[in-house]
Amino acid sequence: MLIRTPSDFGAVIRDRRKQLKLDQSALAELIGVSRQWVIQIERGRPRAELGLVLRALDALNLQLDVSVDQGARRVGPVDIDAIVSKARTSRS
Repeated sequence: MLIRTPSDFGAVIRDRRKQLKLDQSALAELIGVSRQWVIQIERGRPRAELGLVLRALDALNLQLDVSVDQGARRVGPVDIDAIVSKARTSRS
C-alpha cells in the first residue's frame, strides 16, 4: 500500500489492529504507549516519534518498505550563490 499522508498511515494502523482483534488499549500496551497515543496515530496525527511508530509497526507485524519512485523528478544541487546574486540584482 502506498502511504502519502499521516491519515493514510493511521488508517493502516487501525485496519491492521482490527484484523488482529486488538482494541486500542491492547495495542498501546504492546507498543508501550498510552491509549491516547494510539488514538492520535489512528486519526492521522502528523507528528510522532519515529521509534514509537516503528514499534507500532512491529507490534502489528507490518513491514516498512522504502523504494524510489522512478517517475519522480530529480532535483539537482542548489546553487545558493546564484540565488543570492539574483536576489541582490532584483533589489537594485
